[in-house]
Amino acid sequence: MSGVFDSRICDLGEGPLWNRDCGQLFWFDITGKRLLTQTADGPKEWAFHEMVSAAGLVDATTLLIGSETALFRFDTSTGIRTDLCTLEADRPANRSNDGRADPQGGFWIGTMGKAANPGAGAIYRYHKGEVRTLFPGLSIPNAICFAPDGTFAHFADSARRLVWRISLDGEGWPKGVPEIFLDLSASTPEPDGAVMDADGLLWLALWGAGMVAAFAPDGTRVRIVEFDAPHTSCPAFGGADNRTLFCTSARHYLTVRERLAHPDSGKTFARAGVARGQYEHKVIL
Repeated sequence: MSGVFDSRICDLGEGPLWNRDCGQLFWFDITGKRLLTQTADGPKEWAFHEMVSAAGLVDATTLLIGSETALFRFDTSTGIRTDLCTLEADRPANRSNDGRADPQGGFWIGTMGKAANPGAGAIYRYHKGEVRTLFPGLSIPNAICFAPDGTFAHFADSARRLVWRISLDGEGWPKGVPEIFLDLSASTPEPDGAVMDADGLLWLALWGAGMVAAFAPDGTRVRIVEFDAPHTSCPAFGGADNRTLFCTSARHYLTVRERLAHPDSGKTFARAGVARGQYEHKVIL
């Protein structure tokens, strides 16, 4: 069983992101409305007035963060927030969810109903100051990740237990019609966050199964990494050699008995030497 990277408990841990410029992992506690990291001097976190869920890298000290109402620049050295654009600010029943920067410098961000209302969410792309709706009518958008060569992306709707693959053009915009890559509708665990490694494997957190599973390009499951937390939520690669698999988890929706049986639920985990990850792409603002 993998070791605990950070012992702070998140109600809904999500969005881990390795910043190689500063050598730190950042992640979120969505319902706790905070951003967390581990520095050379120890743990650090920032509190927000609204839910925050995912980020893209801008530089060594700057993140692009998705919140309930906006996409904003956040300076981790000063704590200063600068809003760039609104994000469903007119829909208070919604919040942001999974997101990731693409190889072309854009940032994909999903939204969903706070009560996981069917069809209330969507996936958007922010690119050079412009926001476009990519995929409307989703319930729990997740698993946003990109092929190493930038030619296609994956995304999921956890509520439907489906993961799609969509081709991208040279500017990173979707082209054609998404095709189903994984159909997990016959299983209980839900597809949650995902990342692709440098060799093209999809590493997918399975909410309810306590693991991250690796899938080959043909959809075959080739490996699993287990964690002692049923609700594994999102993986990320990082560390000095970019071969450490980090994974956030959640206590959200666990019963008292389940929390007692899995006391590490909500913590952030790490397993070294798993695979060769991609370095996270940077957002072009």
